[in-house]
Amino acid sequence: MSSNSLDAQAPDTGGASANSLASEDEAAGSPTPDDIRGWSDGFDKLMKSASGRKHFREFLKMEYSEENILFWTACEDLKKESTPELVEEKARLIYEDFISILSPREVSLDSRVREIVNQNMVDPNTRTFDEAQLQIYTLMKRDSYPRFLACATYKKLLESLNDKKTADGVNPGN
Repeated sequence: MSSNSLDAQAPDTGGASANSLASEDEAAGSPTPDDIRGWSDGFDKLMKSASGRKHFREFLKMEYSEENILFWTACEDLKKESTPELVEEKARLIYEDFISILSPREVSLDSRVREIVNQNMVDPNTRTFDEAQLQIYTLMKRDSYPRFLACATYKKLLESLNDKKTADGVNPGN
């Protein structure tokens, strides 16, 4: 699959890595009402929003699948790296943290994609994990995202919007 199709399905998040997600959470701040409503419009909108990724990550923690978003954001961070030595080091760390069968945070990849990644690791570059990243993005979109929209946490966020409208004298049905 070309990197262009990956870019279309996996939006840029501003280069958040697994190690920088804590600082991203702090920078995310409180989501706006439009943000919260927009997350149900599509997974891409959720992933483009720093506060959306923060809430989705918290949901994935509860589902014991946080490694998926950690891997995805680490791949986004790798794509922004331009120093060859750092690209190689970051690729090695991503492999050890998320691809290796010895990793406690191993992401679930099919054998075809795992083999592509293994071949790419011979000479790692910023696109080494594109196939794996797309597979994990698709997994989150098809599997975790619908459950996120149905979870109590997201429903409470939506209800808080309706409660605020009612408190402000606005009819939430409008």
